[in-house]
Amino acid sequence: MYEKIVVVKRKTRLEELIERFSTREQAKFYINHSGGNFEEYVQEHDAFMRSFDILRSTVDLGLKLHVIDREFLPTFLFSPTDVVIVFGQDGLVANTAKYIGEQPILGVNPDPTRYDGILVPILVQALKQCLEAVLAKKATCKAVTLAEVILNDEQKLLAFNDLFIGAKSHISARYRLRYEEKAEDQSSSGLIVSTGAGSTGWLSSLFNMASHVNRLVGAPDIHGVTLAWDSPDLMFVVREPFISKHSTANVGSGIIHSGQELILESLMPSEGTIFSDGIENDYLAFNSGSTATIRAAKQKAQLILPIHKNGTA
Repeated sequence: MYEKIVVVKRKTRLEELIERFSTREQAKFYINHSGGNFEEYVQEHDAFMRSFDILRSTVDLGLKLHVIDREFLPTFLFSPTDVVIVFGQDGLVANTAKYIGEQPILGVNPDPTRYDGILVPILVQALKQCLEAVLAKKATCKAVTLAEVILNDEQKLLAFNDLFIGAKSHISARYRLRYEEKAEDQSSSGLIVSTGAGSTGWLSSLFNMASHVNRLVGAPDIHGVTLAWDSPDLMFVVREPFISKHSTANVGSGIIHSGQELILESLMPSEGTIFSDGIENDYLAFNSGSTATIRAAKQKAQLILPIHKNGTA
């Protein structure tokens, strides 16, 4: 039985500006005098808040309601009796999924004119029907494979879209990589390990970069590779590998198939880090003595599909 509805949102750009400049008037002065249009921030904020008001009235179904901001996700304790609604941009679903186990997520798009809605496909006007289906255990879920990294001290981190393994600042990350039957010491800007859901995100930017370099030298374009969201495979790419007396670059990318692992041993005395889905303040230290094992997680995210007018998902 569900006992509480937890709504996850993040500050609007206007709220972040006011937080930065202390007052709305100072934020307006700064944006307008910098050549921007403060009214765009206001309109975006107002549309978000109108949708949020609709959401609050929609979820009044006799359950407790708790609203949290994205910044508190790493420390918030979700309960198996929570119904989780993610209200905002697509990336907020990725930020949330790894913290809630296999509880269903209702991704609600507050502003379809501004947000793509790939991971937040439910319109606020259709939320009540979807929420009632979840409470009645009649909703249709889409399973999404997560990535998992485990350190040799048993610390663990999950990723909905991608893992970054590298250095905190713009210095080279040094590590020993083991993949399939190959092993080598590398120096690079770090690795991206992508799930199927993330293969159209950060990973795609690496393919775009490689394709432009190829065009520059007259080589064929590189077409990005995508995986299905429920694919048991992960994909990794080494960013800007450097060849030197102490580093090689024979392994620059690969598929981590179901049952396989990618193993990285840190050769960095300090500044090594592992984070997921762009949340840098929720990280694992990856310094000398740390070994990271990366694979597909057994846990999967469960995204609720929208209900169409004919009653189907």
